[in-house]
Amino acid sequence: MRPDLFAAGAQRLVYDDAVAFTLASLQSYGPTHPHWCIAWSGGKDSTATLTLVIHLIETGQLARPETLTVYYADTRQELTPLALAAAEIMAQLARFPWIRLRVVTAPLDKRFLVYILGRGVPPPNNNTLRWCTRQIKVDPMAAAIEADLAERELDGPVLMITGVRQGESAMRDRRIEMSCSKDGAECGQGWYQRVLPEARGIRGRIATLAPILHWRVCNVWDWLKIFAPMPAYGGWATRGIADAYGGDDAEDLNSRTGCIGCPLASKDVALDIVLAMPAWAYLAPLKRLKPIYRALRLPRNRLRKPGGETRKGKRKGERVLVKNQQRMGPLTFEARLWALGEILAIQAEVNAAADAQGRPRLNLLNAEEEARIRHLIAAGTWPDRWDGDEPTADTPLDAVFPDGSIQPLLV
Repeated sequence: MRPDLFAAGAQRLVYDDAVAFTLASLQSYGPTHPHWCIAWSGGKDSTATLTLVIHLIETGQLARPETLTVYYADTRQELTPLALAAAEIMAQLARFPWIRLRVVTAPLDKRFLVYILGRGVPPPNNNTLRWCTRQIKVDPMAAAIEADLAERELDGPVLMITGVRQGESAMRDRRIEMSCSKDGAECGQGWYQRVLPEARGIRGRIATLAPILHWRVCNVWDWLKIFAPMPAYGGWATRGIADAYGGDDAEDLNSRTGCIGCPLASKDVALDIVLAMPAWAYLAPLKRLKPIYRALRLPRNRLRKPGGETRKGKRKGERVLVKNQQRMGPLTFEARLWALGEILAIQAEVNAAADAQGRPRLNLLNAEEEARIRHLIAAGTWPDRWDGDEPTADTPLDAVFPDGSIQPLLV
């Protein structure tokens, strides 16, 4: 970058309203909370928040709290360049003895692929079964915080700092607008709430603050690509994060990242961007993940409740028909084993190319997770209220009519 443009960029970032709002937000709410936690996903916004907060403290612009704990949410499904960048930053956090790092992962049986292939729960979808974010990220994070509060017996309120930013998604923006009128929320200097809704057991102990709420994406990339890597700002290994968002074109593309082959996304935009960079082209077999998840949701690969399913009624001994008759349910054992084999083949193909090219290997499904999946299948594991005797969902079944009568379904 030309020196004159660099100087102009530095002046814009350091002294403009973006950083001023962030510093004012932290100075306003931070001192009333002796214990701070930073929720870090490894993505661009939470990484900008993490590294900026530490920089402000280290340079004396922001008072250090009594304790600061960083919670890294390891979903086991992150894009490879993003996971590698997070590992580098975690190594750098060791420079600061006053910072405590916790790597948070879902319990083995609730991890994404173990839950799908071992327990048989279909891949998530946006319409009826969006279970993934809460299960592999939100709940483990809340559980870790609750355990820490109990174990360390921290006195005083706790401030959870997040990288939530307006403009990242329309759905998130609507949630921010709706929540600004409850739980003591304020949106003038960051988005501040007095409780953490996901952690019900410790409501009232934890407040949340999003100090970069008003940052534009250009501010985020200025920090991550220009300033954070400079020794004066911490020398952070944040340039690598740009690879997961498009490298030198990250700001223009303004893409969002999620899990590899995310079943909730209509297109694998983030993975496509990564694959367009020659250094990461060897990850191309990962493009076969989304078709696998789509196939698992097909009727032939799932069980279905037969017509006439009932539940307990309001009166003693009463049985009433459930509303969702003949609902599709879990994955068959055959489908689970097929998908397991396909995913392991994808991982082996990627790692063979990685070894040949001297590139980082893929760790999508480790040995412990594979063994657990095979054990759960061998043990005949099904989700609650399913026993495996139900027919496959592509089998013609009886129809249940509103009057409760059951008649053959005409197909």
